[in-house]
Amino acid sequence: MNIAPASKEILIKLLKGNEQFVNGKYEAKNITIETLKALAHYQNPHACVLSCSDSRIVPELIFEAGIGELFVVRVAGITVGANVMESIEYAIKKLQVPLLMLLGHDNCGVMEYAQEHYPEISEHFKTILNCVYPAIECDKSALESENLLAKQHTLWVEEYILKHSDIISNAVKNNQLYIAKCHLSHETGQVHLLDSNLEYVEIEEI
Repeated sequence: MNIAPASKEILIKLLKGNEQFVNGKYEAKNITIETLKALAHYQNPHACVLSCSDSRIVPELIFEAGIGELFVVRVAGITVGANVMESIEYAIKKLQVPLLMLLGHDNCGVMEYAQEHYPEISEHFKTILNCVYPAIECDKSALESENLLAKQHTLWVEEYILKHSDIISNAVKNNQLYIAKCHLSHETGQVHLLDSNLEYVEIEEI
């Protein structure tokens, strides 16, 4: 699928913001009370980001974004339940964002927990495990590395939401939405685009 110009423009903006973050040249604007006041009665975010609740993963900082620029849905391990799905659908249908980013990351505690307990369902965190285990079942080699599992899970999340949401799948089919599968490296701070083979790709390749 060809990425729509609006989606590509936002994706490039976010990746350039990430480059600024990585290079220590953080120059984010729109982070003042004046910005918040200006947006008191409406919002017009550029993209929806589904990210992990991990305290180290802060999309606004990682992408050098200000108030009102990102509609962020945060949940442990970017696991998808009904509320998460509907939050994403709201961003797409009501706010008409042209980009949905699925942002996995290195050293995710959820992935480590899933590896330790697979294939059993523990007393706690049942919903989370039921969301991650399908990614393991797609490729058992993901058990060898939590970072590999995180990437595999990101691909699975895309497949899941396209299968279970008409709002999201129709937006993609009509080229109104692009889903960017991404992975954050803790060592470098860089966000990489993933292809269907879990390889890193450049934006020119999509």
